[in-house]
Amino acid sequence: MRSLFVLAVVLAFSASLFAQQIRGDYVETRSADVYTGQCFANGEVNLVGNEAILAWHVQSGSWDGVPLDGLTVAAAVRAHGTLGDPYENPYPAHAILLVDDQATEQQRAALVSFAHQMGGELLSQVEQVIAAPMELVVNHQQHGVALLRAGQFATVQTRSIGDQDHLCGNEVTFYPPLTELAHSMPAVALTDSYHGPGLGVDWESHGKRSAFVGSFAR
Repeated sequence: MRSLFVLAVVLAFSASLFAQQIRGDYVETRSADVYTGQCFANGEVNLVGNEAILAWHVQSGSWDGVPLDGLTVAAAVRAHGTLGDPYENPYPAHAILLVDDQATEQQRAALVSFAHQMGGELLSQVEQVIAAPMELVVNHQQHGVALLRAGQFATVQTRSIGDQDHLCGNEVTFYPPLTELAHSMPAVALTDSYHGPGLGVDWESHGKRSAFVGSFAR
């Protein structure tokens, strides 16, 4: 009888964990190449790489007990140094959160909480939270292909890395993603742009090996 009780508790706990799991797609861009060779990285460090866009699209799951299926949250970030440089302290960073305007007030609060948890110290100083039409689509048939539109504020479009993107022959994933992921791959950012308030700067770049496309699960 005792073993049956223990088994029931374990199954109930496992079911609870599964029910609370949240998973979906992720896109990130940086203002420095993340897939690059040492010589190129050394040429950019301390000069660029202090801006980033991070975006999560929830395929299924909930946060703080609030269902978030189909909703998206993104962050535009400006740090004090090259993000990922082990010899530089980029914090405190300043961030703007862009929250899906299809979310209810309760869902928006949960999306903000989720972004804070996933972004950690990078999102510890949020200057403003803005509701906007959000679209994040990852092409699961073509590696590295994704599109993010966050209202009029942020646009990211990526493609997979090909032979033409190997400029020095010894490229590696020089910087890891800025948040914990279940899976990720570097990609080329065809477009990486932010035009909005709160950070004191806008940016737009094209054709840099500065993106990640991946998935998260918690």
